[in-house]
Amino acid sequence: MTRACARITTIASCVIAVTACGKPATPPTPAVPVGVALVRRADVPLLLQATGSVEPIRTAAVQAQVSGQLSRVRFNEGDNVTEGQVLFEIDPRPFQASLTLAQGPLSRDRSQWEAAQRDLQRYQALAEKEYVTQQQLDQARTAVNALAGMMRSDSAAIEQAKLNLQYATIRAPISGRAGSILVKEGNQVRGGAAQTLVVINQISPILVRFPVPAAYFDAVRRRDGQSLVVRAAPVGDSTHVETGALVFLDNAVDSLTGTVALKASFPNKAGALWPGALESVTLQLDVEKNVLVVPTSAVQTGQSGTVIWVVDSAKKARVVRVTVLRTADTLSVLAGGVTPGQRVVIDGQLRLTDGSRVSIRGEDAAAGGREGRGEAGIPIDTGSRGRRKAGP
Repeated sequence: MTRACARITTIASCVIAVTACGKPATPPTPAVPVGVALVRRADVPLLLQATGSVEPIRTAAVQAQVSGQLSRVRFNEGDNVTEGQVLFEIDPRPFQASLTLAQGPLSRDRSQWEAAQRDLQRYQALAEKEYVTQQQLDQARTAVNALAGMMRSDSAAIEQAKLNLQYATIRAPISGRAGSILVKEGNQVRGGAAQTLVVINQISPILVRFPVPAAYFDAVRRRDGQSLVVRAAPVGDSTHVETGALVFLDNAVDSLTGTVALKASFPNKAGALWPGALESVTLQLDVEKNVLVVPTSAVQTGQSGTVIWVVDSAKKARVVRVTVLRTADTLSVLAGGVTPGQRVVIDGQLRLTDGSRVSIRGEDAAAGGREGRGEAGIPIDTGSRGRRKAGP
């Protein structure tokens, strides 16, 4: 009985040993592929970003100053016009007739004044010899003065007639781009009425108006008078950027929005900025020197706060809590927590846990390529390294 039990025990032990030997070992956790970048120090501009609207420096609503029939339009809709360019012509014939009519009384009154002047000279000579009374001399002098006044009135009427004739030709008051023609040829226009013929907007240079939070008012005001750089690009399009300068800071903060209005001037030589368009505006207040930065894609926000993943020399990812002071373009400025030269994960963070092994994209692939090639770049069989193939 004892021998049987011992034999069973021996057999069971062998079975257990065989089973244990046949169980495969647990494979190691694979490394997580990630992309990395280096922590570094850099000079980073202090930027304020806002959405603004384009507005012309000058806008002119062209109106007629005299009444008449619009006989000709001398430009096309959407043309770029220059100051003084002829835009419209009103039938000039009534105004030419008025000028001729005003010139007649002046000729008549001038002739009468010349005659009265000669009479006055004669009366003065006769008065010295007491051949005429003082009253007659005064009457002659009064007639000369009255006719002189009438000539001045006639001259003013002629100038008004000339001015009306000039107003019959309507010129551009400013240089800019013309809009739609609101009154067509052949229509009657009324001088002094609220009847706009065309609107001209100055395109170059041009302004962009944008608000900034009142918290930055003092920072902007302290730099008033300096040439602050402003960049503007169409909303949703960062490829076409115009560069200008800050030219206006409003004298009051809007209490409803908590913002202050600013304006920047842009040369706009190519006409990329258009009145009324929305622009993404960036105001550069200053440049901070030698600050600690990482790519913004390295910064993760979760329940434990703002963190980044740092890869140590053993290629293990460690989570580090950081404080982000601000962002500028694709960089985040940090208060500390890391040192320049450390590697931070910028891609692949979702699969990481604290202490995870990582494989760095590009770096590990390059290392693998070097391992599989000889010095001359000839592929070698790494599985048979150290062995020589037997000859035939």
